[in-house]
Amino acid sequence: MKNWLFLGVAIASEVVATSSMKASAGFTKFWPSVVVILGYVIAFYFLSLTLKVIPVGIAYATWAGLGIVLISVAGWLVFGQKLDFASIIGMALIIAGVVVINVFSKVSVH
Repeated sequence: MKNWLFLGVAIASEVVATSSMKASAGFTKFWPSVVVILGYVIAFYFLSLTLKVIPVGIAYATWAGLGIVLISVAGWLVFGQKLDFASIIGMALIIAGVVVINVFSKVSVH
């Protein structure tokens, strides 16, 4: 179970880092740039811990899928970016895919 927690930390750190990349304005603002670097270091460290147990395909599919959705939500909430109906449906399908992989796949660690 702790490996899924590690993956959650990795995903959350990546979302914070990517959101801060927008705020860093091309690495021209100091503190958001520091958050980007630290966020990615933390994200990759916890992803590496996750990969000791969870297969790389499952971990990366979960990381990428949830990261896309969470970054889109962060862009909407924090930066006022618009989400149209098609993007919401697409993100729902991504979440459905992550659930199918993690719940029904025989290669996933349950």
